[in-house]
Amino acid sequence: MEEKVIEVNFGPQHPSTHGVLRIKVKLDGEIIVDAQPIIGYLHRNAEKLSEMGTYPKALIYMDRLDYVAAMNMELGYVLAVENLMDVQVPERAQWIRMLVVELNRIASHLVWLGTHGLDMGMLTPFFYCWRERERILRIFDEITGSRLLYNYMSIGGVYSDVTPKALEMIKEWESDFVDKLNEIGSIFQKSYIYVARTKGVGKLSRDDIISYGVTGPMQRASGMKRDVRKDTPYLFYDRVNFEVPVREEGDVYARFLVRMEEMRQSAKIVSQVIEKMPEGEFYNKKYSKPMLVRLKANGESYVPTESPKGEFGIYIIGDGSSIPYRVRIRSPSFANLSSVPTMLKGYKIADLTASISSIDPVFGEVDR
Repeated sequence: MEEKVIEVNFGPQHPSTHGVLRIKVKLDGEIIVDAQPIIGYLHRNAEKLSEMGTYPKALIYMDRLDYVAAMNMELGYVLAVENLMDVQVPERAQWIRMLVVELNRIASHLVWLGTHGLDMGMLTPFFYCWRERERILRIFDEITGSRLLYNYMSIGGVYSDVTPKALEMIKEWESDFVDKLNEIGSIFQKSYIYVARTKGVGKLSRDDIISYGVTGPMQRASGMKRDVRKDTPYLFYDRVNFEVPVREEGDVYARFLVRMEEMRQSAKIVSQVIEKMPEGEFYNKKYSKPMLVRLKANGESYVPTESPKGEFGIYIIGDGSSIPYRVRIRSPSFANLSSVPTMLKGYKIADLTASISSIDPVFGEVDR
C-alpha cells in the first residue's frame, strides 16, 4: 500500500499550545512522522528595548518575559547588572529575593499543573491549583502591590521590605501547602487515563537533552542532575538544605513527578528563609532611587539563574554610558521547544498535547 503523509497545522490558535505556538505536523495515519515548531507570533523585542533606556528601566521588560514567573525574570537581570557594576546587596535583601523567587517558582508550577490537567481532560485539579496559586498571589500583593508583573527587584536590593502581615500570610500558607499539593498530586496519580497517556510518551534521552540544550525540570526528568542553584550557587542557596529531584524515564510522567517534588523542595526553602532572614536594610542606600540614578557600567556580564523553566541567563555589555550597549537573553523555553521534533516523532497525534504541555513554554520568553 502506498504511504500517504499529510501535513496538519496544530496552532497557533489552540487552547493546548500554552501560547501562540504553531506546530507543522506530518502524519502517516495517526503516527507523527515529523513535527516542526514555528514561533514568532508574539515577538516582544525585549532585548532591543532594553538597549534604549537606562539600566533600571529595562527591568519592566524582564517582568513580561515569563510572565507567570516574573520574580525569577527580574532576579536574572538585576544579578547580571550588579555583577557588571560590582554592586553590594544587603544580606536581608538577598534573603527576600530568595523568598519571593521560590514562592514564584511554586506559583509558576501550579499554573503548569492546572493547565496540564486541562490538556488531559481533567477539570478538578485546575481549580485546586488556582486556589493554591491565589494564596501566593495575595502574599505578593501584600509585599509588592501587584499580582502578576511586580517591578519589585531593584539594582542593589528590592523596592520594599517584607511586611509583618506578609510573613504571617507566608507562615499560614506553608503550614498546609504540602498537604494540599499531595492531595492534588493524588488526583493525577490515581487517574488511570492520565497515567496511561503520559507514561512512556514524549520521551527524551540524556543525549537528546544535551544535544538540544534542554534545561530545568525536563533535563532532570531525563536523568541529568543539574540545577544552577546547586552547581553555581547565587544569593544564599548554599546556606539552605534542599534536594534536586531527578528521574530517569524522560517521559511526560517523569516531568510531572519532577515538578511536583520541586514544589515541595521550594516550600522547604521558603521555610528556611523565614527562619534565617536577618534584620537590616532591604536595599543599598547608594541606589535608593534606582529609577533616577544614572548608573554607568563598562565591560560584560553573564549570570545564569534557575528559573521554573530552566537556565535563564542575562548577558549584558556596558560601554561606559548609563544605557546598556547589548542585552541578550538565554531563554530556557526557547531551547526546550527545539526538542519537539525528537519528542514527538513516532508517537500518535493524540500524544502531541501531553508532550507539548510537559514542556511548559511561555511565549513572552520564547518570542522575546
